[in-house]
Amino acid sequence: MRVLHLSDLHFGPKNLPEQVDAIRAMIARERFDVVAVSGDLTQRARPREFAKARAFLEEAERTSRVIAVPGNHDCTWWRAPLVAPMSVLYAKWTKYMQRATEPVLAADGATFIGVATAHGISVHSITRRPRDLSVIGDIRPEQIRRVAEVAGGAAGFRVVVMHHNPVAGQISQRFGFKRTVAASLLRQFGDAGVDVVLCGHDHQEAVHFIEHPMRSLLVVTAGTITTMSRGHRPTSFNVLTLEPSGITVEVRAWDADRRDFTAAQTERFERRMG
Repeated sequence: MRVLHLSDLHFGPKNLPEQVDAIRAMIARERFDVVAVSGDLTQRARPREFAKARAFLEEAERTSRVIAVPGNHDCTWWRAPLVAPMSVLYAKWTKYMQRATEPVLAADGATFIGVATAHGISVHSITRRPRDLSVIGDIRPEQIRRVAEVAGGAAGFRVVVMHHNPVAGQISQRFGFKRTVAASLLRQFGDAGVDVVLCGHDHQEAVHFIEHPMRSLLVVTAGTITTMSRGHRPTSFNVLTLEPSGITVEVRAWDADRRDFTAAQTERFERRMG
């Protein structure tokens, strides 16, 4: 199974249309089994931004199965900043994208479990840094239970698709969650039998192999397709190949000379199950 993993497209003023067009052409050409988009499809959750995001996903669906989850830029947390119900947070996503906030996609050989991690300002995301209010992610206990329930009944690979990064970025040294929440989350995902976590948010590509007593857990972070790439690195995304024996992750980065995305790094990880 080949999976295209994109994140942080931020349709709006920061988006890079030429690069999005290159991705569109690649999707049509390579016909991935699944296209997974891990949040922040818009910049300011505006209707015209959602329209562009929806058109992009619908075009991808002509050749691939598609799963997408919202990020903190896709929700209107300020309408109910404290412990807002998801129906309020994601009202625009539901209206304009016409997609579930936490979809499940069962493909041949893998089950993809969407998790919405942007909750505005919650008990577990409050920070002393005002600019980080609403930016830090959170996951509610019922969401963890749902992941465990779906993963427990799934065959093949179990893949969580969410926005916030549970491992610190190399340049930013920042987690998408509070550090204690991130550590607990990885442990609980491992206990639930999750094999892969696809995320974004940090705007820098990364692959982390997490040790767990029962099985291996791979956390794969995609870069961004915007002018906001971390450390002025080339924009990037990931292509994963899922095989019974292991997972290959290929990072494709924008080559300004070729005006296309090319392979920048490839790693293979053996699948370990206890």
